Amino acid sequence: MFVLETIEERVKERLIKYLSRDDTGIRKVVLRLFLDGGKFTTGNVYEHLHKTDFDVSYRGVSAMVGLMNTRLGILSIDVTGDHNIYLLKEDYRHIVGSVLDNYT
Repeated sequence: MFVLETIEERVKERLIKYLSRDDTGIRKVVLRLFLDGGKFTTGNVYEHLHKTDFDVSYRGVSAMVGLMNTRLGILSIDVTGDHNIYLLKEDYRHIVGSVLDNYT
């Protein structure tokens, strides 16, 4: 039997799998930042993580945010300025919130 999976179910699955490999809690913090906040550059995310005592490099943060954008598909990106600006897509806001509240 063939079962159709909705986009929301796939995103939820990917998020749960992504967070299951989060040994330090950094991914959860970044997702919460996007859920609670607005638009962020990689520099903004790096500064937030640095203030919350995560030992991260700028390149590592850039890679993490880029992966959230490409693999998870939950971020939109504005590349028109000097720095990429990322924003959690409105359509996935409730899914991210649900996963953060129930599966971590």
